[in-house]
Parts: sequence; structure tokens; C-alpha cells
Amino acid sequence: MLQASRNVVRLPRISDLKDTSYLYLSVGIIGATIAPWQQFYLQASIVDKGTPKSDLRYSQIDAIVGSLFSVMIAAFIIIACAATLFVHGHHEIRDAADAAQSLRPLGGEYAYLLFAIGLLNASLFAASILPLSTAYTACEALGFESGLNKKFREAPIFYWLYTALIVVGAAIILIPHAPLVKLAVLSQVLNGVLLPFVLVFMLLLVNKRELMGRLTNSRWYDLLAWSLTGIIVLLTGMLLVSVWRG
Repeated sequence: MLQASRNVVRLPRISDLKDTSYLYLSVGIIGATIAPWQQFYLQASIVDKGTPKSDLRYSQIDAIVGSLFSVMIAAFIIIACAATLFVHGHHEIRDAADAAQSLRPLGGEYAYLLFAIGLLNASLFAASILPLSTAYTACEALGFESGLNKKFREAPIFYWLYTALIVVGAAIILIPHAPLVKLAVLSQVLNGVLLPFVLVFMLLLVNKRELMGRLTNSRWYDLLAWSLTGIIVLLTGMLLVSVWRG
């Protein structure tokens, strides 16, 4: 535990930042934690629920608590896998079932069951929320009616797109011998690469006084947000340069 805590606060070495694999996973972890779809889904769901301005603070608290909780869970997953799978030589995990089976002899029966329950929860979440976020974003961009509070005849494009995305996702999962873990990591890396474009424009919009009124970011919040966005842009740029150089 002491070693894990020490490495959490340790700044990356120059040699780490020259390692394509290190940059690849770093951008992937960021993309999984602050995914672009989350930014779109959050605002779309608030509008869909008809949340009044007086309750926006509760939505903000909900987002902050959820973000902290998800980061804590991700940290424990990484630490647990490093302390069990990695140290026992399990460096190649083909799919989630492979990881669960590997944890059983190393972490015990309860570790195996806990992983399986967490995997089921993550699967249900991904299968419902990610297509929903995409359907929200596409319909809002193209001017179609959207929202779960509407009936099918009121928003047919929204519901058909949502259904189609679920079917396509299920079809990909059912492809025989598909490298699901590699595809999952790749999708998060793509999220990380696309994230700077979303964050930069979002921060520009949220600081427009004529658009946000008194709800614009405070100076300290703005400094923190732009600093973190700058770090993400830097890591993404370094990854793209590293991949381009081979």
C-alpha cells in the first residue's frame, strides 16, 4: 500500500514520457475518466429532466461526487490487478472473463465474485448510457427531437438511433475471437485524443458572460480547468508524435 501511495504522487520521469505504451495508457485512462460523451450526456440529461436553475447546484454536487467515486474505484482496480495479476506473471488479458478467472486463485473466491459483479454493472451502464449519450448528441446537432420523456412518435429518430447503437454494440461483442480488451482500451484512447477539442470549446462557452450570465467559472476554477486541459493536450500531442515516429 505504501508503494502504491508513493507512485500515485510521483511525477513521471522523462523516460516514461518517451515510452509510447506509457503515453498510450495515460491518455486512455484520462479518456475513460473524463470521456467526451460524459460532457454531452450530463447537460442533455439535465435538460431532459427539466432541472430548474435553483437545483443546478445539486446536479453539480452529484457530478463531483460521482467523478471522485469513479476515480477511487479505478485506482483500486489498478492497484488490485497490479498486486495480483501482474506480480504473478499474468501480463496478457484477452478479455474480462480471463481477468476474472485469473483473480480467483490469486485473490480468492470473493475477489472473483466482486470482479464479476462489477463487470456486470459496468456492462449494463455502458450498454444503456453510452448509446443514449450518442443519440442525444446526434439528434441535438441535427435538430431532431430527443429525450426519454418523449413518446416514440414524438422522437422516432432518437429512439431508432438509440436502438441501432445498442444492436451494433452487441454485434461487435459477439464477433468470435474479437480482442475485446484491446478494443476497449483503444476506444478510451480515442476518447482521450478527442477530449481536448471538447474541453477547449466547452471552457470557452462556459466563460461567455452573455451566454452563462452569473454562472460563468470563477477565476480559480477557470485556472484549474485550463491547467488540466493543457496537461491533457500536452499528453495527447506527445502520444501522437510518438506514434507517428513509430
